[in-house]
Amino acid sequence: MGGFSHTCLEARKVFARMLSSGVGGNDVAVDAFDPAKRLCKLIISCRHASGLEIELDHCDLRVTPDVAERVLERLDNAGMLAYRFFEWTRKQKRGGCAHTVRSYHTVVASLAKIRQYQLMWDVVAIMRREGLVNVETFGIIMRKYARAQKVDEAVYTFNVMEKYGVVPNLAAFNSLLGALCKSKNVRKAQEIFDKMNGRFSPDAKTYSILLEGWGRAPNLPKMREVYSEMLDAGCQPDIVTYGIMVDLLCKTGRVEEAVLVVQDMSTRGCQPTTFIYSVLVHTYGVKYRIEDAVATFLDMEKDGIVPDVVVYNALVTAFCRVKKFENAFRVMDDMEGHGITPNSRTWNIILNKLISLGKDDEAYRVFRRMIKRCQPDSDTYTMMIKMFCENDKVEMALKVWKYMRLKQFLPSMHTFSVLINGLCDKGEVSQACVLLEDMIEKGIRPPGSTFGKLRQLLLKEGRKDVLDFLVDKMKILIQEPLFD
Repeated sequence: MGGFSHTCLEARKVFARMLSSGVGGNDVAVDAFDPAKRLCKLIISCRHASGLEIELDHCDLRVTPDVAERVLERLDNAGMLAYRFFEWTRKQKRGGCAHTVRSYHTVVASLAKIRQYQLMWDVVAIMRREGLVNVETFGIIMRKYARAQKVDEAVYTFNVMEKYGVVPNLAAFNSLLGALCKSKNVRKAQEIFDKMNGRFSPDAKTYSILLEGWGRAPNLPKMREVYSEMLDAGCQPDIVTYGIMVDLLCKTGRVEEAVLVVQDMSTRGCQPTTFIYSVLVHTYGVKYRIEDAVATFLDMEKDGIVPDVVVYNALVTAFCRVKKFENAFRVMDDMEGHGITPNSRTWNIILNKLISLGKDDEAYRVFRRMIKRCQPDSDTYTMMIKMFCENDKVEMALKVWKYMRLKQFLPSMHTFSVLINGLCDKGEVSQACVLLEDMIEKGIRPPGSTFGKLRQLLLKEGRKDVLDFLVDKMKILIQEPLFD
């Protein structure tokens, strides 16, 4: 037993050495005058979650509600880190930090994302005591439960609102229906709508939610039935309703019918929005109808509608679809000429297409251009790291990872997993272990496939001590507790 403890101690020393050697190192250039950035650096670089409170106690930084809000938003991918920071700020000797409603909601969503449901409800209980709980609080919880396919829990959340002093209203009802429809549970949503129809007076948003749910099913006859019911109830479709109809018709391949809906809108004096035009441009692009995509974009401008980043992105997608990258970059130049900055989505569209065509060198050049003009998002980093790992260029994947950490960007579960899998495939087991431990320390549970791959390699190398160390870490995370 003593030998086992000694081995675990040695394993910890190995982890510490590897961490200090800099996989995702801590050489972060931080604005010394920004307390939120300094706190994020401290929290993200803290090697052991159990020591986070001690590190924070010695940071000598005053945490205002605004600072706390910005820190929590940056930690939304790491629910347990967000929760620990949230709790630490509340328990400060000088009265703690009076968190904003937005901060509470960020923590609630972060905990729900990693299925720490008991802790999530504990936070809601604190909100109730502070008189801060509202309809949006329950809307967040319903959406998170529904996304996890916990339909009964989503309905339960709606039903317990009054116990928390919040009267369910039409907005809450719409939130429940929306959560169910977006998680592909439209039948349950329709059932609840039919049952509670007399309790609430449905508005255009209510019907639009059901229309979208049936359209995504897809069940167009039922969608049309709901639309007729809407008109019979004397509820006139609004711009959102029309947008949903156009979007769903395009997604089901009925673009000509969608154009008729747009024409009908115009005759009713309802001007199509940039969203509706973006759907049409995107659909034409997907169908390789590039001339129609460009013509629709030009028609929008002729109608006096100023294009936004979403429409431009749809046009970039259309050009990428037909491999006209020079045209895509011209569109980006046109965006900037009109005072619209290409966002991470714009760049990701181009990167994704280049990578799918095997143009890795060009994709990397585009990535280098991107980071000079725009902050990459989680999808960007995951794409680039995966590209390099799949092409046996793990050292380049680690270079991207190091840059990401330099920018204090907190990796998502997918980003962690892609690099860990890449390291495993390359036989870099020690580095994979460091990343897995880092992932767990940040409260992110690794997918079973990723953990299983690393487990097999550790057993193959006879490193059961390291495996036991990681398993113990996993157990702590799961027992913290995960209420599935």
